[in-house]
Amino acid sequence: MRIVADLHTHSVASGHAYNTIDEMARAARDAGLELIAITDHGPNIPGGPHLYYFGNLRVIPATIAGVEVLKGVEANIISPAGDLDLPERSLKKLDFVLAGFHVGTGYDGGSVEENTRAMIGAMENPHVDAIAHPGNPAFQVNIEEIVRAAKRLGKLLEINNSSLTVTRLDSRDNCFQFARLAAAHGVTVVIGSDAHHASRVGVVDAAVELAERAGLTEDLVLNTSLRRVTDFLRSRGKVRMELDKPEV
Repeated sequence: MRIVADLHTHSVASGHAYNTIDEMARAARDAGLELIAITDHGPNIPGGPHLYYFGNLRVIPATIAGVEVLKGVEANIISPAGDLDLPERSLKKLDFVLAGFHVGTGYDGGSVEENTRAMIGAMENPHVDAIAHPGNPAFQVNIEEIVRAAKRLGKLLEINNSSLTVTRLDSRDNCFQFARLAAAHGVTVVIGSDAHHASRVGVVDAAVELAERAGLTEDLVLNTSLRRVTDFLRSRGKVRMELDKPEV
């Protein structure tokens, strides 16, 4: 399984990542990727970017070093209802919106039922495209219920490579169950590096291995095809002209 786009990466704007957007795009080129999404953390993350940062992402070129660049966010789920730390006026201008749980950003977790409701509430936001690292054991959820909600709402679930190799290392069992149930229910996933340094862009080997072992085929992994990414964005009303071109 070959991944052609990394849809979860962070620049220095996140406050705890270490490379510029240009450096991340060049790393994507060097890794053989066709597309990268810059998904810096929402403003509630300690040391994270101001709201103005997301409003000004339009100044970033659509292509850097020959790689398509999506302007996105990894928004924080900040309440039991699934509210996010970016307002609608900001979210609707972004190319790709991840939402996820992070301690110290407004919602530090509750019971399995409460966390499940919060995650589904985030998925019900029309601007959210995917749930970031849903297997995080610090925020246990009802995995079957989340997978069914993703199917119903047409949202992506992420298999996060960093959760298997760098941080949240006790996520593996949950991640496997998410992948297994996604395969069983025909739910599309996205494989992301969650790179906070340029050397990690496109590094998704552990996530690919887990996805394949769980029975996920290429047609259920969004970013195995640039056309599949484009079609998804188009279905979400987010496709840009730069991406709306045939594969060769």
